Amino acid sequence: MIGVAKTGAPGLAMLTVPLMVFTVGDARFAAAWTVPMLIVGDVFAVVRWRRQAEIPVLLGLAPWVLGGMLLGGVALRLDDAIVRRVLASIILVMVVLTIERRHVSTTPTSGSQGAAASYGVAAGFATTLANAAGPVMSAYLLLRRMPKEQLVATGAWFYLAVNIGKLPIYAANGLFSTGSLVFDSVMAPLVALGAVGGFNLLRLIPQRLFDLLTLGLATAAALALLR
Repeated sequence: MIGVAKTGAPGLAMLTVPLMVFTVGDARFAAAWTVPMLIVGDVFAVVRWRRQAEIPVLLGLAPWVLGGMLLGGVALRLDDAIVRRVLASIILVMVVLTIERRHVSTTPTSGSQGAAASYGVAAGFATTLANAAGPVMSAYLLLRRMPKEQLVATGAWFYLAVNIGKLPIYAANGLFSTGSLVFDSVMAPLVALGAVGGFNLLRLIPQRLFDLLTLGLATAAALALLR
């Protein structure tokens, strides 16, 4: 699912977040265990879209994203029950933003520092605590009125850089282990398989149906986390 999300159906990323929590058993460890798999998928996405990214946009976001990542690193020290509730809340907000995103295609371009700061901090915090910055970044890039290809390419470079940047944060919190590295090594070929398949997935499944199913399942999983 992570591989497919990186190259064919970004909405799936929201669903993988709670599923990893249920698999690993601890929200903080789940975030860390997921990152190496995300990086494998990011490499495929960057290779596919490497020529069309808007690097100046990423540079403008960088300091704000870094600030959000540091806040997320502090939040990782909270009790797991609290992290689960925060994580579930983030997922529900992401679902709302994703739905809202369908209606902002005519929003005026917003390249202001205020927009970069708010979206950057939110994306940095959400990705560190929950690997869930996708809808935040998509909403911001849509505000910049980017063509589809540039939006996807810019997002691919953003996720690769941010996911690599999260590795020392998780390591400093003691969230990696021999078991996690073995797990990620086993999953890596499956991520690659999903990434290759993701390029053609949406030719087989209608985009609208796929998005609705993903949003519904992600919402159900988030509500389960809240319980």
